Amino acid sequence: MVARRKAPRRRARKSFNVSAIELGTALSLSQSTGAATAIQTALKGDISGALMGMQNKVMSDKNKIIGTLGAAFVAKALTKGFASGTLAKLGPIRIKAMTPDSDIFGA
Repeated sequence: MVARRKAPRRRARKSFNVSAIELGTALSLSQSTGAATAIQTALKGDISGALMGMQNKVMSDKNKIIGTLGAAFVAKALTKGFASGTLAKLGPIRIKAMTPDSDIFGA
């Protein structure tokens, strides 16, 4: 009797690709919104305080947030990275750019 060969096991990939523009944008936005502090406050049970703190941080840093998203938009346009249209992603949150169907020259 011949020994049966075992089915080859699939190995998990040891590397993965990360978009530097999207990652940088997401990290900057998480800092500008005070997400880490809000999560710590929420984990302590003060969800209302966490949301209020995040709201105040966003309102005080809105110019920085707009600048970050604008810079990400330009960087993605220069690198032609709008295949997915995603400007930033952090976990389940995605910020998409509203790109026109044609380019800036109307082609």
